[in-house]
Amino acid sequence: MDSIYLIMLVALGVLAVADLVVGVSNDAVNFLNSAIGSKAVAFKTIMIVASVGIAFGALSSSGMMEVARKGIFVPSQFYFDEIMIIFMAVMITDILLLDFFNSLGLPTSTTVSIVFELLGAAVCVAIIKISNNSDTYAQIGEYINTEKATEIIFGILLSVVVAFTIGAFVQFVTRYLLTFQFQKKAKWVSSVFSGICISAISYFIIVKGLKGTSILPEGFNQWASENLLQFLGANFVIWTVLSFIAISVLKTNIYKIIIILGTFALAMAFAGNDLVNFIGVFMAGYEGYLSYSDAFAQTGIAASQFSMESLSEQVQAKPLLLLVAGGIMILTLWFSEKARRVVKTSVDLSRQDEVKERFQPNWLAQNLVRGVIFINKGFSKILPAPITNAIDKRFTLPTAAKIMEKEAPAFDMVRAAVNLMVASVLISVATGMKLPLSTTYVTFMVAMGTSLADRAWGSDSAVYRVAGVINVIGGWFMTAISAFFAAAILAALIYFFGKVALGILLLLAIALIIRSSIRGKKKNLEIKEEALFKKAESSSMTGVIEESSNNVATTMKRASKLLSYTIENLAKQDLSGLKKAQRQGDKLGDEMDELNSHVFYYMKNTDETGAGASQFYLLVQDKLQDIVQSLNLISNKSYKHVKNGHRGLTFSQIKDLKVIESKMLILFDKVRTEFNNKSMHNLPQIIDQKQEFADFMSLEISKQISRTKKGESSPRNTALFMTILLECKDLAEATDSLLTKYYIAHTNAKQPR
Repeated sequence: MDSIYLIMLVALGVLAVADLVVGVSNDAVNFLNSAIGSKAVAFKTIMIVASVGIAFGALSSSGMMEVARKGIFVPSQFYFDEIMIIFMAVMITDILLLDFFNSLGLPTSTTVSIVFELLGAAVCVAIIKISNNSDTYAQIGEYINTEKATEIIFGILLSVVVAFTIGAFVQFVTRYLLTFQFQKKAKWVSSVFSGICISAISYFIIVKGLKGTSILPEGFNQWASENLLQFLGANFVIWTVLSFIAISVLKTNIYKIIIILGTFALAMAFAGNDLVNFIGVFMAGYEGYLSYSDAFAQTGIAASQFSMESLSEQVQAKPLLLLVAGGIMILTLWFSEKARRVVKTSVDLSRQDEVKERFQPNWLAQNLVRGVIFINKGFSKILPAPITNAIDKRFTLPTAAKIMEKEAPAFDMVRAAVNLMVASVLISVATGMKLPLSTTYVTFMVAMGTSLADRAWGSDSAVYRVAGVINVIGGWFMTAISAFFAAAILAALIYFFGKVALGILLLLAIALIIRSSIRGKKKNLEIKEEALFKKAESSSMTGVIEESSNNVATTMKRASKLLSYTIENLAKQDLSGLKKAQRQGDKLGDEMDELNSHVFYYMKNTDETGAGASQFYLLVQDKLQDIVQSLNLISNKSYKHVKNGHRGLTFSQIKDLKVIESKMLILFDKVRTEFNNKSMHNLPQIIDQKQEFADFMSLEISKQISRTKKGESSPRNTALFMTILLECKDLAEATDSLLTKYYIAHTNAKQPR
């Protein structure tokens, strides 16, 4: 037997492990976002619960393995060598696609990717086979399991609409009944809510997740399935009573219990439903390899003549293999930084309060929001005022909920419980029907539906959140299209060019994964090293001075880095370096905009005694904004100058810029040191240097005017140099004004009253 098939099998195994790592990084959003977003329990507790859920789910996944073996194509129509080509194309494509989306921090569907990859590769090989035999292209339905493939695809797409609609409806009803002051409701209300949620969650855990295991008594599953109403009714009564006892006697926060159980159930559903996406192809390839090995040993049949009818038979998955796969999933969950980036996207789009919006509005989002506002106004006119007022009252956030917290949850525990309950029920129903429902689609759309019903998308954030949802959904469709065509192309390359193409593609996949990993680690290191801005919370002048001092020090540190990096790359005419400087400037500007937005909420939530602190905080932010805007203008103008191919700065201009840079860096360093130490004692000495720097800048401007008259520089060259000079002058003036405000405020705050 040709050793290439053993090499391909080993490659499938390695790729399956890599796919597990990449896939879990993407799908962690499915079961972590509700628990993390609500901050119901400690992060470590969430991870432990999710890990246990994954382990249970992995062992119950065997029934879903049918999709990779015979769910998309008809195995009997393909020979062993063709099946291995299909599987290799699928696995290489899957890893590259998922890694690409993870790097962008966008949740995508592993189910959709695997289904369309199998479909694309199988269609490609089927077309090649048809072109080489007497069949017609109209007979492609004999090669592809069109009925099952169509059922799977429509099931996945329908899940988007169903999940969003049901999530929104259930959340609206729940919030109307419980309101945002759910903790003040009677104990029996929380007990009934808990009984409903835990009954729905336990339905999946007991009937679906533990089906066929030795944990449950023999015949229990059959009885529960045949007597579903009695089973759910008994569960509701038992869990309601236990919840009431837990609330009344043990003083337990029952919402935390619901979230813990829901996270366990959803992690279990994820492993049970999605494990097929990661190792199903490898296991199918392994079974095909064993069948061909036996046949070759007996008859010496060629791989190109051995039909893969054996893949149509019922095969029990190996428990040990499933357990190993579950272990890899758990390790990835604990150590993957990419997983946390993807979770953040979903949580931020669900957030009840204001957040730095990641997505920019687009035409579709703007028109959708306008349309919904128009429809809402129509409903408001139709519905009687008492009804609309009653609904508004039930959905009003209490004043306490609006007060700023350092680490406020993205949403409350009621919404988290509904997210988990609805998603668990939908996924468990699909798993029971042997449909590879996209857990990403379901959990994400349930979260978006509950956010909409909870009025988390206000007039100031709706267009950004809707744009985010559109981008994510658009990414899903791009996944499907890309997966189909990429897998088809790779299958054709391997089919026609054999071992050479296979080797090149494997090396390419490995190289891209390594590069992505290195870039990811570098990016995480930059994020950790980069000083972050802090939002003021104190209402006293002394407190605001103390809290905002960090922002001044942070601005000075990042200003030094940005200015130095910009001038260095401008001198070298390095376009890529200037592009990086521009991105750093834009990022700094976005963070400063977010900090400025916080000023509004700070002023809103401080009482009359904090009016002076509010005014000081506002003026400080204004000066920091001026500093950042000047830095951004310098980096943007420098980048555009080099990008447009204009003449570089002259040697004398670069020499002068280096002197200016040196003086600016000294100023920034002095200010940073002073504010890091929070001493403020040396501020007068720094302020006194203002005139000296102003005189120096006037001299530099005069020198450039003289150069211009002598024709030593071009118009665009002069314009850029003068822009940098004037912006550095503005930087120094804004810094001086900032220091003056701090010194006066600090001096006044220390005086006895």
